[in-house]
Amino acid sequence: MQIYSENQRRLAKIIAEDATRSNWTDWKWHVRNSIKSIEGVERLLGIQFTGKERAALKNTTEKFPMAITPYYLSLIDPKDYRNDPVFMQAFPSTDELRIESHDMSDPLHEDEDSPVPGLTHRYPDRVLLHVSNTCAMYCRHCTRKRKVGDRDSIPSRDDLRQAIEYIRNTPQVRDVLLSGGDPFLLSDDMLDWLLTEISSIEHVEVVRIGTRTPVVLPYRITDDLVEMLKKHHPLWINTHFNHPAEITASSKQALAKLANAGIPLGNQSVLLAGVNDCPRLIKVLNHKLVRNRVRPYYLYQCDLSEGLTHFRTPIGKGIEILESLRGHTSGFSIPTYVVDAPGGGGKIPLMPNYIISWTANKVVLRNYEGVITTYHEPAHYEPTYCDRECSTCNLQLREADAEEKAIGIESLLADWDDAQSLTPEENERIGRRTDAA
Repeated sequence: MQIYSENQRRLAKIIAEDATRSNWTDWKWHVRNSIKSIEGVERLLGIQFTGKERAALKNTTEKFPMAITPYYLSLIDPKDYRNDPVFMQAFPSTDELRIESHDMSDPLHEDEDSPVPGLTHRYPDRVLLHVSNTCAMYCRHCTRKRKVGDRDSIPSRDDLRQAIEYIRNTPQVRDVLLSGGDPFLLSDDMLDWLLTEISSIEHVEVVRIGTRTPVVLPYRITDDLVEMLKKHHPLWINTHFNHPAEITASSKQALAKLANAGIPLGNQSVLLAGVNDCPRLIKVLNHKLVRNRVRPYYLYQCDLSEGLTHFRTPIGKGIEILESLRGHTSGFSIPTYVVDAPGGGGKIPLMPNYIISWTANKVVLRNYEGVITTYHEPAHYEPTYCDRECSTCNLQLREADAEEKAIGIESLLADWDDAQSLTPEENERIGRRTDAA
């Protein structure tokens, strides 16, 4: 698709009679002219819902508001809009009001794992910093529907300082992820200040930014933004393309600017029923991403957030997609398929079973073709006993260790940890022992 195509020119003129190409490529113009009503979508796409449909859709937007950038709306095919993958991600559905018994407003317990406002600390060495609730577009499959769209807000510098101080006072944090909302909806100056503050913390080794602007508002990736970001290496950016139709001339240009600035790019897709639950489609998407220097990072199983039931697929569909990728395309074109565990358990990777069986001497494996083979275990392997006394170990780390402790399964495997088992807190058997004592 050309940048500023005939269709985009037509939409721009409907929105504002005096609109020009420079308006269309101005990201702030798109934010100002975000489409937030059912009637607005009907007018711009030249479609019409029945009165009953329109009333039902307005019930949805009262609970989960709508906002679509003119750019993203321009990607919709009005002749088959009900099946259009862009339309389904951007436009509300009455199915969003179908709340199942297992649905949750905060399925990942981000709010509960928040030691200070705006910050989630779930994993030992990294934190997620919510820098904004504002997005360029309200994705219908958003896991944070409880925040995004319900309350547009941007924390002030004073609000963010409390989270920054937590990071500064928590030396095990080496990785900070900026999320939201969308961090790129902040001004360049605000983002520059935030990155400067975080980068000044000695134990922070890397900063990551999660953004969907290259997908829904690629004009946000301006030369000025990129020049500012270049000052803050090492910086990583994850995008969120879900369908090949989202990779346009404009999005390619945005990705090229970021990649040319030396910023490693990754992509996090969500598996969505009726949008991208197709092995061939995901393969095409990943090939297009790699061609544009974006590494497929995660393929998410759709979360148990309220209003997402109609988007969820069985996990078996994700496994089927992985079977179509492993061995059939380059390894770096294959994302890790994960379930973000309800209750704050974190990301759990899922994959097909490649180990068929094993003994003390060999492992029986199968490949993507169904070929079964064996791998012989070493007969004379002598493991290095680890007591965490790195200064006396024959393996040379040559780096001062931060204080750490084993967590979960790692503690059962570690030589230096005396854990023998992991027991659920409310285990009835252990409870009986306590009662008897």
